[in-house]
Amino acid sequence: MTGTKWKGSRMAIALGAIAIAGVAVLAQEPGSRDARHRAKLHPPTHARPPAGGAPAFGDPLGGLDADELAAFAAGREEFESIETADSGLGPIFNNNSCAACHSLQASGGASAITVTRFGKRNAGGTFDPLTAEGGTLLHAQAIAPAVAEHVPADANVIARRLTTPLFGLGLIEAIPDAEIQLLSLRRQPDGIHGRAAMVTDIVDGRTRVGRFGWKAQHASLLGFAADAYVNEMGISNRFFPHDIAPNGNAALLVAYDKVPDPEDTIDPVTGKGDIDHAADFVRLLAPPPPLRPDADAVAGARVFEQLDCAACHVPSLLTGPSPVRALAHVQVPLYSDLLLHDMGALGDGIEQGAAGARDIRTAPLWGLRGRGPFLHDGRAATVVDAIRAHDGEAQAARRRFEQLGSEEVRRLLAFLGTV
Repeated sequence: MTGTKWKGSRMAIALGAIAIAGVAVLAQEPGSRDARHRAKLHPPTHARPPAGGAPAFGDPLGGLDADELAAFAAGREEFESIETADSGLGPIFNNNSCAACHSLQASGGASAITVTRFGKRNAGGTFDPLTAEGGTLLHAQAIAPAVAEHVPADANVIARRLTTPLFGLGLIEAIPDAEIQLLSLRRQPDGIHGRAAMVTDIVDGRTRVGRFGWKAQHASLLGFAADAYVNEMGISNRFFPHDIAPNGNAALLVAYDKVPDPEDTIDPVTGKGDIDHAADFVRLLAPPPPLRPDADAVAGARVFEQLDCAACHVPSLLTGPSPVRALAHVQVPLYSDLLLHDMGALGDGIEQGAAGARDIRTAPLWGLRGRGPFLHDGRAATVVDAIRAHDGEAQAARRRFEQLGSEEVRRLLAFLGTV
């Protein structure tokens, strides 16, 4: 099945899989890797090195060798595969594949899909993540009505988080911690002071600089993938070996989680699990392809500089050594310092990892033209709306933007459309 016909059928199959997921359970070896993969739906995938023409969203990095391209292809197949209850989906989840949320422009892109976070701000000002009630992530779907989650009645902080694009994240992972930490030591205008999010990497237990997620809560792509599998799809794995209890109710988990944990296991042939394949795909995804700037975009770059936007949206950082040659010692034009900043009223109220309630990691601007809506919760329909909503450390830059004439705004947007 190919083309439009496949896409329609895949959607129908996926919806059907979710509808029957609470009933169907594999009778033979439900926890085995072979059984899991028989229970997943795999759309066709075709990896290839970038063509001779212009690079596109969703291409692999240029300069990959044959083994790396094969890893990219295997990873994309896993990224796009559809989980079912028989393969371990749920019992609570947000979607049934990575690509279901990361799809804009190509697999690995952003989307307008949001998830809900919640917690409780106590009278003394301390934040309670309501862990015993399933906090801080609400799972919007379930394999059966009995396990459907809800926002607890005592939650008084509720926030949305928008799906982020994954293009070029392998390059961001390859930026040394020290490179990011140095940025926090710079003297900046307007009282701007970003700080590195020091987090414990679930993969190796080391304290490292977080750089992935709206709160910079993950330091490695494998940790990021492992977290997404258990939290977004309910697929337990070696780093998160147990499924999440619906609203903290362990009895419901026992009653409805029929696939033995951990559901994602290591293949003895490849030495990898599904989370490893998904991390391979994201690591080897090329960054968003920039466009050649015209005269307006060149003038817009000067406006960007005059507004001091680059104080947080640093144009480029340098990667360090990497076993993947295409990731080693490369300038990364991400337009972010990857630091946490106090965003005032724009903060989401959730404390997570090293990030406080008002802290948000500087969002990379590369590929901005390939996504929308904007900001962490999708409140901004346009880039202009997003700039006007900036607060906290970004207030002064926002005020300067508000004083621009229409031609300067037009040129600034032309520039942002090329990065």
